[in-house]
Amino acid sequence: MSDDQTRVQEFFTARAADWDSRFPDDGPAYAAAVAELGLRPGDRVLDAGCGTGRALPPLRAAVGPSGVVLGADLTPAMLREAVRAGRDRDAALVLTDVAALPLRSHALDAVFGAGLISHLPSPAENLRELARVVRPGGVLALFHPIGRAALAARHGRPLTPDDLRAERNLRPLLAGSGWRLMSYADEDSRFLALAVRED
Repeated sequence: MSDDQTRVQEFFTARAADWDSRFPDDGPAYAAAVAELGLRPGDRVLDAGCGTGRALPPLRAAVGPSGVVLGADLTPAMLREAVRAGRDRDAALVLTDVAALPLRSHALDAVFGAGLISHLPSPAENLRELARVVRPGGVLALFHPIGRAALAARHGRPLTPDDLRAERNLRPLLAGSGWRLMSYADEDSRFLALAVRED
């Protein structure tokens, strides 16, 4: 395992047990972001870096019983919390790194990534891997239940020009990784960037 993977696992393992209780009011924001993916019954969707699986119930509701929902995470403790919360009923949970997904190319219709991009060790390469597993025309949602400024304030730090989630940085990053940014919202109440998989 790389040093980056170890750091991510250590960070989330230490926080897994009380993750949901720290952010108890995020459910509606997750549901609203999932709704913007435009999923249809029967679609196949991945929650990349699913953590405790807060997006899995609305993803399942969107694709219905005929759809496929996968939750992938690098941290066993987070997946254990997803199971403890019963969210494994909504998705197949996979312990894996989003940098090397055990999926065939073009297998999915969409990817949802909550808080994902700031934890990617090689963002361009990792976003290319997400593009690989999504069909042309499929959708990527990069989401956070609070916006960039509110998140920086929560952590007691200023916004910096090199923040990957800033539109001026994110748009070219996505474009170089097989995605085209379709919409961008960065408000106190949420961050949501939607991108479409290029042909």
